[in-house]
Amino acid sequence: MKILYGVQGTGNGHIARARVMAKALSKRDDIEVDFIFTGRDPNKYFDMEVFGNYRTFRGLTFITENGAVNKWKTIKSAGVKQFIRDVKNLDVGKYDVLLNDFEPVTAWAAKTSDLASISISHQAAFSHAVPKQGETLVDRLLMRVFAPCEINLGVHWYHFGFPILPPFIEERFEDASVGKDILVYLPFENINAITEMLQQFSDQHFVCYHPNVEANFDDKNISWFAPSKSKFQNALNNCGGVIANGGFELSSECLQLGKKLLIKPLRGQYEQSSNRVTLEKMQRCISMDSLDVATVEKWIQLSSPEPIHYPHTPDTFIDWLLEENWEATQSLIDKLWQEETNLPPSVQNALAS
Repeated sequence: MKILYGVQGTGNGHIARARVMAKALSKRDDIEVDFIFTGRDPNKYFDMEVFGNYRTFRGLTFITENGAVNKWKTIKSAGVKQFIRDVKNLDVGKYDVLLNDFEPVTAWAAKTSDLASISISHQAAFSHAVPKQGETLVDRLLMRVFAPCEINLGVHWYHFGFPILPPFIEERFEDASVGKDILVYLPFENINAITEMLQQFSDQHFVCYHPNVEANFDDKNISWFAPSKSKFQNALNNCGGVIANGGFELSSECLQLGKKLLIKPLRGQYEQSSNRVTLEKMQRCISMDSLDVATVEKWIQLSSPEPIHYPHTPDTFIDWLLEENWEATQSLIDKLWQEETNLPPSVQNALAS
């Protein structure tokens, strides 16, 4: 089977999910995969060896400033003409199927070329009646036309009775420890604003990763680091808790590792606001609308939650994919949730209520 895999590169979450898929797919000798990433400057990708000879296009992306989506700059920088050229020039004729994680160039190329397409994205979950907050008509339209696919398999922390997969997470909670450092990943926030908030806690050490950091440095009780997949994962495994935006993949890893979570959703991004609602329903986070010292102080005192066990590999999904009966999703959903996922009673009771 020859697979084209399109990945939205704006945030690291999409890439993290694709890494798990890429490692599993590379172990199959009956599958060939080509990866395409869009939405980020090609020089800003890092730790991409697992994707082999991947390609990049400009694609479409969101412009953020000071923790919020700047809709005017997003529209102004869309580059629609280049996007249309990329779609027309992308030859998908040699592939059997497109796997797509909210990536528009490959999705539209598949649609205009009648290539079978399967969406495996968190965004696809929002086409169903899952918990949402702040969704507008524009949001609903965007989710429908941004990266359209024939088969839509959402990815979420719970299925809510719909064709939704659990997240595939390599890290196991047995390998994690609860340390004293707090890990901070707020890539859409201003570094000075983060510093001002965290330095109010002089007795607490924070480990902060930020895309605008080029050289690692220490500033009083804060250690700043440039992006690094391996170093970030080590910090995550051994931290005492995580302060982050409302992205899906990092929150998923926190659930799996049993890390307490404080989230500040990106303003104007209803997906992250909706993630907050679900995490709060699961009783697995507290949140803040702005960088708030009082909320951080309250959260630091909390203990670590019980881990949630999600599937470690997407092997069951890959087996289903190779069967090529892609309209039949129920057996796949049932196996992943009933046999490979373990929700603690506390989470089940919270969701039931």
